[in-house]
Amino acid sequence: MRRPSLRIAQAALTLVAAAALVWSLQLLAPGDPARRVLVANGVSSPTPAQVAALHTELGLDEPTPARLARWLVSAARGDLGTSWRTGAPVTAELAERLPATLRLAAVALGLALLLAIPLALTAVAGRNRLPDLGGRGLMFLGASAPSFVVGTLLLEVVVLRLGIGRVLADGSWGGAVLPAIPLALAAAAVWARVLRGAMLDVGTRRHVHVARARGAGRLRVLLVHVLPGASPPLLAAIGMTIGSLLAGAAVVETVFTWPGIGPYLIDAIVARDVPVVQGTVLLGVLAYVVASMVADLAAAAIEPGRR
Repeated sequence: MRRPSLRIAQAALTLVAAAALVWSLQLLAPGDPARRVLVANGVSSPTPAQVAALHTELGLDEPTPARLARWLVSAARGDLGTSWRTGAPVTAELAERLPATLRLAAVALGLALLLAIPLALTAVAGRNRLPDLGGRGLMFLGASAPSFVVGTLLLEVVVLRLGIGRVLADGSWGGAVLPAIPLALAAAAVWARVLRGAMLDVGTRRHVHVARARGAGRLRVLLVHVLPGASPPLLAAIGMTIGSLLAGAAVVETVFTWPGIGPYLIDAIVARDVPVVQGTVLLGVLAYVVASMVADLAAAAIEPGRR
C-alpha cells in the first residue's frame, strides 16, 4: 500500500470530488429551487417578487462555480445549510439523529463479525466437504437477500407474531439487536467469503506448513497461524462495505421506525428537501472514505508488506 500520507491525501481528494458531485444533485432537481423552498414553507402560490427575493437570499443568481465553492467551504466548516422543509440547520438535525444510527451500525458490525469469522473458519476447516458447501450456501443467501425483505420478515414474525421486541423502536442499545440482524447478515456473507478465500491463500504459505509439520492441531493452525495473516483482506472488505451498510441502514431504519438518519433521509427525498439530501449523502460518503482509509492503514500496520 502507498505511504500513509499519500493514502490520507487520496482520501481527502476523494472526499472533495464526492462533495462536489453531491452538490450537483440540486442542478438535476426539477423546478425552481426558490419556488420549492417557498412551497415547503407554506406559500402555496409564490409571486414572482417572492421567488426573485429568495433567489437573491439563497445566492442562486451567482455563477455555478461560485455557489459550489461557497458550499464546499461551508461544508468543511460543518455548515450544511438549512432544511427547506423545517427551516432548521441540517447539521443540527443530523447530529440529533446520528447517535441512533451509530448504535445500530455498531451492533450490526459486531453481529456481522460474530457470524463471519466462525462461518469462514468452519468452511476452511471442512474445505470441499459438507461444512464448506453449506457455509458457501449461507454466504450466497446472506449476500443475495435484500435487507428490507429480511427486516420485514423479522418484524412480521418476531415482533408482531411472537411479541418479541417493539414495533416502534426507541433507539436504545437493546432495541438495536433486531434491526441490526438484516444488516449483519448481508455484511457477514461478504466478509465470510473474503475471509475464507484469504485463509485458503494463507494456508499454502511456508510458515503454515512448518506449523503443521511440528504437530500443531488443525484448530491451532487456523486460529494462530492462518487467521492473523488473513485479517488484512477482511479489514479491507469491512472498509469497503461500510457504505453499503449505511445505505442499507437507511432502509432498515425506515422498516423498524428506528429514530436515526434513515427515515430523515427518506422524508427529505419525498419532500425534495435538497439540503438535507445533500448533507446526509455527504455524511455517508465521509463515513465510507474514512472507514476505507482506516481499514487500509490498519491492514498495512498488520502486514507491512502491503505498504
